[in-house]
Amino acid sequence: QVQLVESGGGLVQAGDSLRLSCAASGLTFSTYVMAWFRQAPGKERGFVAAISRSGTSTYSGDSVKGRFTISRDNAKNTVYLQMNSLKPEDTAVYYCAADRSGYSGEYTSPYDYWGQGTQVTVSS
Repeated sequence: QVQLVESGGGLVQAGDSLRLSCAASGLTFSTYVMAWFRQAPGKERGFVAAISRSGTSTYSGDSVKGRFTISRDNAKNTVYLQMNSLKPEDTAVYYCAADRSGYSGEYTSPYDYWGQGTQVTVSS
């Protein structure tokens, strides 16, 4: 079965950096668009970034542009989220998602598979 397993979350201070990883198994990784979403307490799950199947195109939400970078290694079946200049408002559970159809947008429903999430907490 398909599994997406996130790792790399933790407690950091404002201004610090973190790199999240999402290891995929049970699917042909290079045929899926990959994305990161996040969900803070009491809020809806929101789009962070997405990356095309080959990795040549990336898309980011306005709140993270210039600070977060999505990348992928198809040989390792892994997608990454490099997060720099973290702010307290970045505190959330971060989820990776996979889409077979090629969708790379902000809506959650088109994505086929989801990970269990990893907590990121940024203190001020």
